Amino acid sequence: MPHYAVHRPRLSFIPPLACAALLWLPLAAYAQQTQQTQQADPQEDPAQGQWALGAGASVEQSPYAGYGNRSRALPLLMYNGPRFRLVGTTADLKLGAAGPVGFALRAQYADEGYDGSDARILNGMDKRKSSFWLGGVALWRNPYADLSLEWLADASGNSRGQTLKLRAEHRFNTGRLTLTPYLGVNWMNSNYVDYYFGVRQNEVTAQRAFYQGSSTANLVGGLRTDLRMTESQSLFMDLRLTRYGSGITDSPLVDRNHAAAVRAGYLYRF
Repeated sequence: MPHYAVHRPRLSFIPPLACAALLWLPLAAYAQQTQQTQQADPQEDPAQGQWALGAGASVEQSPYAGYGNRSRALPLLMYNGPRFRLVGTTADLKLGAAGPVGFALRAQYADEGYDGSDARILNGMDKRKSSFWLGGVALWRNPYADLSLEWLADASGNSRGQTLKLRAEHRFNTGRLTLTPYLGVNWMNSNYVDYYFGVRQNEVTAQRAFYQGSSTANLVGGLRTDLRMTESQSLFMDLRLTRYGSGITDSPLVDRNHAAAVRAGYLYRF
C-alpha cells in the first residue's frame, strides 16, 4: 500500500485576495447544493437579502500520488438576494425562470492547481495555476429529483478548459433532519485534463512518462445532511465519493481511481 502524506495548504505563497477566497472554497461546493444553506437555485427570489455565517472543516483525498489529504478548518460566508447570490467563492447572477427551469450566470474561483513541491511525483513539474471560471447553471425542480446542469470555462486562460456537470438529487425531510442523496457526472475537456494531469516533454523522468490528457468524465455520489437546531442555527455534513474517468486514472501522476471527501460545519442565518 502506498503511503500518503498530509498536505499542508500553501497559503504563504498566494496573494492576499486569493488567500481570502481560498478560505471558503472547500465548503462552497456543499453550500451551493444544500437547501438549508441557500442552494444555488436560479429560481429563488427572496424579497430581501439573506446572510449566513459559519465555520467548518473539510478533509478530501487527492488523486495525485503521495499528495495525501487536504485538511482545512475554515469560515464560511453566504448571501442570497433577489438577483445575486454569493456562496464562498461562487457568485451567481439570477436570470429568472422559463417554466419550472431556472437559470443563472456563474463566476467561480477553483483551487485546483499545484506546485512541484507538493508531492514527490510532482517534483520537477511546472506549476499548475488555479483559475477563475465563468459560465451558466440551470436547475429543474420536480417531485422526483432536482436536476442541475452547470457549464463553466476557464476565464483565466491557464488551462483553456471547460467542464460540464449534470447532477440529480432528492431531499428527504424528517422533522429537523434533512437527508439528500445525490448522483452526478462531471465531464471535463481534454485541455482541462491535460493541464492538471498531463506530463509535458520537459517534465518526463524515469518514473514519470509523457502523458497527454484526454477528455473524461467522473462519477460523483454522496449524501448531505442538515440538522436544524433552531430557526437560525444548523449543523451540516456532506459525504462524497468521486470515481475518476480513464483520462485521469491513466496519468502517471495519479495512483487511485477514486477519492472520498467529508465536509462538516455550523451555520447561523440572519
